[in-house]
Amino acid sequence: MEKLMEISHVSYSYHSMQGETPALSNINFTVHKGDFLAIVGPSGCGKSTLLSLLAGLIEPEHGSILLYGQKLFQKTSGTIGYMLQHDHLFEWRTIEKNVLLGLEIQKKLTPVAREKVYDMLKTYGLYKFKNARPSQLSGGMRQRAALIRTLALEPELLLLDEPFSALDYQTRLTVGDDIGSIIKKEQKTAILVTHDLSEAVSLGNRILVLGKRPATIKSVVDISFPENISPLERRNLPEFKDYFNKIWKELNHDE
Repeated sequence: MEKLMEISHVSYSYHSMQGETPALSNINFTVHKGDFLAIVGPSGCGKSTLLSLLAGLIEPEHGSILLYGQKLFQKTSGTIGYMLQHDHLFEWRTIEKNVLLGLEIQKKLTPVAREKVYDMLKTYGLYKFKNARPSQLSGGMRQRAALIRTLALEPELLLLDEPFSALDYQTRLTVGDDIGSIIKKEQKTAILVTHDLSEAVSLGNRILVLGKRPATIKSVVDISFPENISPLERRNLPEFKDYFNKIWKELNHDE
């Protein structure tokens, strides 16, 4: 498979008047096209810091991050989409105008781009709500709209920072299933940060297990399920429990 991103010997610390706080130490992994990589680890271990580095929002203090062989800061425009915990839809804009916002800002709102967005709205059950306001939609529908807004820019890599954490459990299961299926159908490469091990196993094809801060990679777990089954269906298979227990043990094994 083609390499999309290479992370080599990456370390990062936060600096303040009180001193230095190491967040990440010697992180190494590769992301291939079509991967769905889930990152798990203890609370406060540096998962979101790692995602910020992968998004190009901050630079590593040591090591390198390459996107298609180029330094990340030299090649970020339009190639990385970032989906946050909250949908950040604007109430004063309709759903249609919300999902077109990124294209407007980047001056890419061509007739062809608009038609692609309309196709996604139809495919994922939101077209008849295109004139509605965000408050008129359920939490799951809002997250689907936020994903379509991100996909409209045709990013090569999607970064998902606990995008379901603000939802109740039942909605979270349904939306996770929706989002995972959409990403697979659109053939996107994705990296998900989550504290929910079940979510990681149901969505990912590889899981990166981080240790306590400053985070190092404790293990990388390959996940394999039958093709053409949904994230929700994965949860009902016997191997789901085996993967869950394996990752749980990795997380709770003494350093």
